[in-house]
Amino acid sequence: MSLSPGARLGPYEIVAAIGAGGMGEVYRARDTRLDRTVALKVLPAEFSADPQFRSRFDREARAISSLNHPHICTLHDVGDQDGTQYLVMEFVDGRTLADCLAAAPLPLEQAITYAIQLADALAKAHREGIVHRDLKPGNVMVTKSGIKVLDFGLAKTSAAPVAVAGFSMLPTTPPNLTAHGAILGTFQYMAPEQLEGKDADARTDIFAFGAVLYEMVTGNKAFAGSSQASLISAIMSSEPPPVSTVQPVAPASLDRLIRACLAKDPEERWQSMRDIARELRWLQTLPSDVISDRVVTRSRLRREVVAWTLVALFAVTLIGALAYLFRPLAPASVVRFTISVPQDRLQTIRAR
Repeated sequence: MSLSPGARLGPYEIVAAIGAGGMGEVYRARDTRLDRTVALKVLPAEFSADPQFRSRFDREARAISSLNHPHICTLHDVGDQDGTQYLVMEFVDGRTLADCLAAAPLPLEQAITYAIQLADALAKAHREGIVHRDLKPGNVMVTKSGIKVLDFGLAKTSAAPVAVAGFSMLPTTPPNLTAHGAILGTFQYMAPEQLEGKDADARTDIFAFGAVLYEMVTGNKAFAGSSQASLISAIMSSEPPPVSTVQPVAPASLDRLIRACLAKDPEERWQSMRDIARELRWLQTLPSDVISDRVVTRSRLRREVVAWTLVALFAVTLIGALAYLFRPLAPASVVRFTISVPQDRLQTIRAR
């Protein structure tokens, strides 16, 4: 359903539409009781009409509302008016990380700062038994005070029964995209076990986190494909190029961290976001000139190799030229020949 400015759902007055996605329409609204701005997400009617969904939604909403963290968008309230269910969330003023990355990769220090905040947010959710399952740049807001993780409405709580299909598996890609684009947008950050239809856990979020961090640092997606099949194949079997080949200032330890996040086997990945956050904080403590020195050292080594190669070539050329100039000359050969003098000329010579 589409709501016009001035319409109300419970105590919330619609101000303007913000956007739409597979999980419903989002509006900027005013909480008339507390006189504050909120984000209101109206869920599709087909979901609200499903009793199993409504029960699971209520259970998961209660769990998600407990996520009190500075880098998680807070769920304030849930409501139901005339069969229309809606979520009331903290209004976040900023840009999505996807919009930020559309122009260029982030500076390395900023990428690590955002990654730490994101890791802390996910670590909090995982401690509460909540897995996001749809982590991607479009679900991360960049604000003046840092990042905010959105859309825990697709999350799965450890207490919830596993559903083969339904609410928690639905993508949030805007419906006005083509089916092809929507599939790629959803699959881009999915872990192999998700693509295989297996149950998701914290390590599924860790895979998506690695893909997001890779994109923040390089500006490129970790996995890409021209079709659904090629993208799935890339996620299941290929490795993205090392971070250092795209971003020379990235330390090798960051490349190793990302590769461990993107391991195909969940057992081979990092096992907790808390450990990842600790590793990133260690990277952040490295002096800023350490990374720069590495870049300078690489450049200096390349220049020195080129210089010594030119010196060697010059030396070889000079030695070759000197050897040619001062080579020993072969002894001159003796040439003998006979001149026949006419007899009358010979007599004249003798008479003289």
